[in-house]
Amino acid sequence: MNTREIAAEYRLAHWAQIVRRKNESGLTIKAFCASEGFRENTYYYWQRKLREAACEQLTEIRTEHAKLPCLVPSGFAELKITEAPEKLPIQNDAKQSEIRIELGGVRIAADSAYPVEKIAALLGLFKQLC
Repeated sequence: MNTREIAAEYRLAHWAQIVRRKNESGLTIKAFCASEGFRENTYYYWQRKLREAACEQLTEIRTEHAKLPCLVPSGFAELKITEAPEKLPIQNDAKQSEIRIELGGVRIAADSAYPVEKIAALLGLFKQLC
């Protein structure tokens, strides 16, 4: 890695922190930029650069995954619901079903009694991370 690439990565990391601070501040972009002392178009420029870098990383990750022989670990299968959910039989036995989610090397396992709102919040976090 040459000095230009290192400097570019440093600037991206610096602006990633600024964008994170803006998101945590709850301020509008206009108010945040005024309080930080830089112009809005500078903020938007770096926000776009960060998004482009994130897209490049995702493309690289997907390309690497495409080279792997099998992405689905043994013992896992894709579940497709072919009927309307209201027509599916409901089982009321004592054994709870388990929900498993794996994304980007992070796993979540919860029984079916786990609150849907919390699962939705976890999926939202996954979405932000990926």
